[in-house]
Amino acid sequence: MVQPATSTGPRGSRGLLRGLFPGVQVLRHYQRGWLRGDVLGGVTVAAYLVPQVMAYAVVAGMPPVVGLWATVGPLLVYVVLGSSRQLSVGPESTTALMTAAGVAGLVGALGPGRSRDVAAALALGTALICLVGWVARLGFLADLLSRPVLVGYMTGIGVLMVTSQLGALTGLDVSAATPYGEVAATFRQLSQAHLPTLLISGIGLVMLFVLRRLAPRLPGALVFVLLAALASWILGLGDRGVRLVGQIPRGLPDLGLPDLTGIPLGPLLAAALGVTVVGYSDVVLTGRSFASRRGEPIDSNQEFLALGAANLTTGLSGGFPVSCSGSRTALGDTMGTRTQLHSLVAVGFILLTVFAFGPALAQFPRAALGAVVVFAAVGLVEVREWRRIARFRRSELALAVLTTAGVLTFGVLQGIGIAIALSILELLRRLARPHDGILGRVPGLAGMHDVDDYPDAVQVPGLVVYRYDAPLFFANADNFIRRALEAVDVSSPPARWLLVNAEANVEVDITAVDVLQTLADELQKRGVQLALARVKQDMRDDLASTGFLEVVGEDFIFPTLPTAVAGYEDWVGKHPEG
Repeated sequence: MVQPATSTGPRGSRGLLRGLFPGVQVLRHYQRGWLRGDVLGGVTVAAYLVPQVMAYAVVAGMPPVVGLWATVGPLLVYVVLGSSRQLSVGPESTTALMTAAGVAGLVGALGPGRSRDVAAALALGTALICLVGWVARLGFLADLLSRPVLVGYMTGIGVLMVTSQLGALTGLDVSAATPYGEVAATFRQLSQAHLPTLLISGIGLVMLFVLRRLAPRLPGALVFVLLAALASWILGLGDRGVRLVGQIPRGLPDLGLPDLTGIPLGPLLAAALGVTVVGYSDVVLTGRSFASRRGEPIDSNQEFLALGAANLTTGLSGGFPVSCSGSRTALGDTMGTRTQLHSLVAVGFILLTVFAFGPALAQFPRAALGAVVVFAAVGLVEVREWRRIARFRRSELALAVLTTAGVLTFGVLQGIGIAIALSILELLRRLARPHDGILGRVPGLAGMHDVDDYPDAVQVPGLVVYRYDAPLFFANADNFIRRALEAVDVSSPPARWLLVNAEANVEVDITAVDVLQTLADELQKRGVQLALARVKQDMRDDLASTGFLEVVGEDFIFPTLPTAVAGYEDWVGKHPEG
């Protein structure tokens, strides 16, 4: 007798390892034809990544070099644990901005010297929540954010990123509690802007956008970094009042737990939860969008583990929370990346940059970093998606606008809560007030269809076939019974049966069973029989356990619409009117 494979047997152990380390399985079956795209993609992504993650470190309130070290560990662990072959993990604009907000709220009485400890602790908190999500198999949470809410949220984040860099772009001291205040403060002091700083940021922005337009495959950010550093060295911009990145340490970062003394655990985990929700949603949505082009799978639960491990590495190396970058992933895809080998190539390039090119990067003006941040922020505002949503439905446009307003008015962390709440409210609205229809037979078309969609549809005399296009539960129970009785009351000739098409239901709650009982009682007063069609076994079991089947009768519960119609016609033959 052959023993089946289990999680404890040899074959089961191999299956478990394959599930835990999907990246290793891909590399084990590597094809030579993939090498060129992975090497080119890795170098190109790294060239774009170096100035970008340094800029994101500044956004997070960290020294620029922290962005580089917060990239190496996550890239290495994702090669092994990630289920996406193309995703580029590491510092990202949204999580960087959220880190800044979280650190500002937590550092408080600890003092500004503890900012890096708090940021690293925030990364560890994010790792912990991700690992809990992996163990609890909470991958379905990635589906809670609707597309309009995500578009609105990312637009709000883009605006916040721009306003956060107004001081760096102008050389002014811009400090305000809200983005509106930052804009107002900038305009009040605009006449005092530092001209060399303003020229650097302005020229940089023009150059970045022109290069993206004319040479999209060229690593424009890297070209700009090198030119800005060269200009800074030749012209002595540091001596002219332009703030520079400064000396970049060549040594490896100190590994170990950050100093957690005095950091409040509750607020820390609350901030980490916000970072996790947005970071995880970004990872899954970006991974899915690129994987779907090649028919490759993304394991949403595995991504919890991969993101948790990525944040664990950056938390232990004094970094800050990380997620993934859609722009870097898209850049790698353009260059032909096929596997996570491109991330290993990128890691090699980053290490070369830190140990060999540090002096050049030290001359890089912070105004240029601000320009890179603004350039990335503009890319978050998806104008084409706004137009598509506006053309599609006004209610979805309103969702996007409200989400953007929530982020800008109440802040990043609160904006996450608003985004999730709006998504859930929209879902509940659709479920509580769904579409419904009365069905009839359409000449030349199989099945039964909505009479509103087919004016030539013919109803079976005396039979009202009613379809409610949502699962029946407590939130739509009243709406269901009202609409169902309206369908009976307007029937001509008068209805003898109300046949409810229950195809949208797999199971029902007790409120739904109660409303079906109430519907049966109301129909009995009108002399109408209630029947149900397309009743799945799970729902049938629920109805049987409450005694509802005995009330309605087994003869009035049908597995399909044709059998239900045939049952009605047979019943009519036995119960003629009059």
